[in-house]
Amino acid sequence: MDSRWLLCSLDLVAGNGCTVSLEHRAALQTSMVLLKKNYKFHRVLLWGKVLGLNKDYFIAQGRGDDELVDKKNLYSFDCVDWFLLPSATESMIQEVSVVAKRRFVGDPSYVYEHVEMSGGQDGAVDSPVVAKVSEESRLAVTVHQIDEEASVVPRGAFVKSPRGLVHVNRSFAGLSDSQAKKLDNFFHFRKAKNPNKKSVLEIGDLSPAIDFLDTLSDDVPKGSWSHQCECAGNVCVLRSLLWLGLTFYHLPMTPQHGYIYMGDGTRNLNLPFML
Repeated sequence: MDSRWLLCSLDLVAGNGCTVSLEHRAALQTSMVLLKKNYKFHRVLLWGKVLGLNKDYFIAQGRGDDELVDKKNLYSFDCVDWFLLPSATESMIQEVSVVAKRRFVGDPSYVYEHVEMSGGQDGAVDSPVVAKVSEESRLAVTVHQIDEEASVVPRGAFVKSPRGLVHVNRSFAGLSDSQAKKLDNFFHFRKAKNPNKKSVLEIGDLSPAIDFLDTLSDDVPKGSWSHQCECAGNVCVLRSLLWLGLTFYHLPMTPQHGYIYMGDGTRNLNLPFML
């Protein structure tokens, strides 16, 4: 959710319960300007809020030259003081998937522990192996996973240059009303995982400059997105059923769009049984 349209954007997604207090709104308006200046970001976005038992984490995301790759995430408790999150690595993702199972506490220094008993030779039991992961690392992994599985942009909002860099498409004027009603016109904002999935006839109608991402209609299982038109049909709203709390909005015939996540940071593992 772009900081330039922050107040208007928050009102458009308020129907899903994604609200921010007046105190935090006022703090975000000034702190995000400072983030952009201090870290030399091209853009700063309010990514969302991860709910904790004691405190909540506000997440901001800074974008650099390449919008798709050059991202940095920061967290804050009061929307004034921001701290840089580490980049999620494969080993970190593996450790978090094994160790951290319950709700976020709200303390970045909190350490999750998981004890495993490894079997020795001849049936003997070796000493227990204790795996530890800090909540700050878990938060970085959670933000990365939600970005990989549920970040959304409309078709044409970003363009890929001949050098391979992804930029905001300055000529993007928004989807039409009929296009906004089709899930095929919304993409995952991540590196394409299924680039060769489309048939030859479908590829013939695509443009390599804007059709370089995976569409939401290819997600498995089918039906993992709630697609609705709100505000008398003037706003297109998508809600993820895999990551409950993620809401995307787009105003047809305008370039304004964005998404925000406000949830407990856990994946909805019951989704296959809900469909």
